Amino acid sequence: MMYRMRKYSVILVMLVIGAGAIVSCKNKTKNNKGSEDILTGKLPVLVDQTLLPVIQESADVFESSYPNSSLEIMARPEIRAVNALLSDSAYVVVLTRKLTTQEDSYFKKRGIQPKIFQMASDAVVLINNRSSTDTIIPQKDVKSLLEGNLAGKRLIFDNANSSTLRYLKDYFKLAKLDPKAVSAMKDNAEVMQYVSEHADAVGVIGYNWYLKAVEKNSNLLDKIRTLSIENVSEGVDKAHFYKPSQSTIADGVYPFIRPVYIMNYQPNMGLGLGFSAFLTGDRGQRIVLKAGLVPATMPGREIIIRDESYIK
Repeated sequence: MMYRMRKYSVILVMLVIGAGAIVSCKNKTKNNKGSEDILTGKLPVLVDQTLLPVIQESADVFESSYPNSSLEIMARPEIRAVNALLSDSAYVVVLTRKLTTQEDSYFKKRGIQPKIFQMASDAVVLINNRSSTDTIIPQKDVKSLLEGNLAGKRLIFDNANSSTLRYLKDYFKLAKLDPKAVSAMKDNAEVMQYVSEHADAVGVIGYNWYLKAVEKNSNLLDKIRTLSIENVSEGVDKAHFYKPSQSTIADGVYPFIRPVYIMNYQPNMGLGLGFSAFLTGDRGQRIVLKAGLVPATMPGREIIIRDESYIK
């Protein structure tokens, strides 16, 4: 009798352990789907659409390195990306500015402390048609274009809610623009296409998009060019004009430079933390460097030292 009871007890214990293992596996699967692990799960990421090329490339490399991760990159104009963040459509966003005090208060009320990191420096660039004789543009002319005071030219933006439009308004401290002087397209690609077909247009796009477009379609260089912008730094007697490039952005001489931030508002240790660490780490910074932008931290160089002994 004692033997049978002991036998049944052993079987019962084994069943409990087995059931516990099944429940544990289910919980792990559930957690993975809910992005509870920093390298596992599914994560929606809101991205300023002017930064899409470099972020999409980074996401592809991240997913190939961590097969259990899935990043849903959602490109939006800046204002719409912020609104989507505030409506809980996603908790991770890549922007060229931090949230305002009013926007950030939404998360403070919920006790969420964001993890914000600068991952790169990008630039707002002005492009025109190569048939135009203009290769440089003073800053006062850029301001006049925004105000509608420069006849014969029209500024073309990727979207009315774009970060490039907001950047220039902030840079020149303008409360409003002349709606007759500016036009909005669907995205940066449409801006470049429009400028390539209209000699009187001046396009405003993200430098990241320009580099990617030229890489994919070298014929664009026969139709459009980037304009050199005047640097009006205090104390400079003679005006200096600089084209956007990796070196002029790194040196800070190109005027329209903007930071790129990845901001993680996840309330837990989720995949957002893993993706942030990747973007700001050595591999992510190499992607930024290769894309033609300026990394927030310059990735280290790998030096291989071989011990070659002399053998007689």
